[in-house]
Amino acid sequence: MAALPNQLAHEFHGHQDAIRAIRFTKSGEYCLTCSADKTVRLWNPHRGLGIKTYKGPGQEVLDATAAHDNGRIICGGRDKVVYLLDVSTGQPIRKYRGHYGAINCVKFNEESSVIITGSYDSTVRVWDCKSRTYDPIQVMEEAKDSITSLFVSNHEILTGSVDGKARRYDIRFGKLFSDTVGQPVTSVSLSRDGLCVLVSSLDNHIRLLDKENGELLNTFKGHSNTEYKIDSSLTHDDSHIVSGSEDGKIYFWDLVEGNVVQTLKQSQSSSCIVYSLSYHPNSACLLSAGSEGPVKVWKRQEDMKEDEDEDD
Repeated sequence: MAALPNQLAHEFHGHQDAIRAIRFTKSGEYCLTCSADKTVRLWNPHRGLGIKTYKGPGQEVLDATAAHDNGRIICGGRDKVVYLLDVSTGQPIRKYRGHYGAINCVKFNEESSVIITGSYDSTVRVWDCKSRTYDPIQVMEEAKDSITSLFVSNHEILTGSVDGKARRYDIRFGKLFSDTVGQPVTSVSLSRDGLCVLVSSLDNHIRLLDKENGELLNTFKGHSNTEYKIDSSLTHDDSHIVSGSEDGKIYFWDLVEGNVVQTLKQSQSSSCIVYSLSYHPNSACLLSAGSEGPVKVWKRQEDMKEDEDEDD
């Protein structure tokens, strides 16, 4: 069995309220956190060091992500504005307005030239960073309820909605594919090989679907998720599923067998909601954050020893 991160490597303290999202940068060298305290923070998770705090938004920040060159950050939240920030100065480069509800999720495309956002207003909006206009270049209005999650690949946009559907927009051919889960969807992501879609929903289930035909390949359960938007993901090698939970724990499942193989405690309190996770793109390293306590960095024991040797 592939080794999973099972040791606490670092903890970050700094946010004054619940952390809504945590995201590795493209390279996995840095990470971003955003919080109900209206800030976004940049960290080096491998050293446990805070680098910079960004204070642009006027209300709770629900999601943030970095451009692939780490030079810009986008974030959005309850004030319905998409902020494009300069990483070095912290100053807004642009502000995009158009959503009528809080912004739940933000993503860049592969080239970081386009921003994709999903909102409580049931729309997905696409913004061109290079355009002179501040209006969206595309608005996707197929969802019947709040957009909770986005995943963007080189030619596809995956969306999850409270209306119980996971949608896939194929940008190359202008086609829409839809899979009905039947329960509010809280997280969607694509496997590293691009063949499977992972869907979390508010019925304590995570489903693995065949991307092309929507066939249910496996179901993962054992965690608690009936009320809140909680992240799930595949590990860097597609061998396991990992998810937060509403009982203060992080759960790992074997992809093929579907059984729980490991749990980690985000908090000693069972009332802690583990909202957000981010798995390193190339190695066994996990970031986790929740409704209380610090951000946590999890690694394998042998990788922690390598980090110590590098420090020496």
